[in-house]
Amino acid sequence: MLQKFFSKKVKSQIEEIYSPLTGEIISLTEVPDPVFAEKMMGDGLAIIPKEGKVISPIDGEIIQVFPTKHAIGIKSVKGLEILIHVGLETVELKGEGFEALVQEGQAVKVGDDLLNFDIEFLENNNKEIVTPIIITNTSEKVGCMEQSSNLEVNRKELILKCSLK
Repeated sequence: MLQKFFSKKVKSQIEEIYSPLTGEIISLTEVPDPVFAEKMMGDGLAIIPKEGKVISPIDGEIIQVFPTKHAIGIKSVKGLEILIHVGLETVELKGEGFEALVQEGQAVKVGDDLLNFDIEFLENNNKEIVTPIIITNTSEKVGCMEQSSNLEVNRKELILKCSLK
């Protein structure tokens, strides 16, 4: 009982994730792809972009730039691994319509440019533009997650607050 009074309180760490895109936030369960909708890769949200510009949602390091440039993985300073996957089945475009602005191993800060993509090109090639933003190590690192109540979001606006385990 006395241990309760003398033990140090552990302050839970919070990781804030900012919007990498301007657009409309939707639930992952609304993404028309079971891998994302059923949260097989992790938890998060999705954004239907209004512009073809992706910025870093966190301070961290680029851990993966897919060869087809449609997705980027970032590890935050606090250890969250975030995947930004532009569109659905966009891997089939083999990089066409995408311009990666970063490379693996590069340090990034919130707001740094990561990727440009051509929304019109994607739509003309019958690709969904909905963009999942997934914390791929949710089960290991995240205790609870609080999502912004905004439906419309601009780049660099807070979209997720994660209490870390």
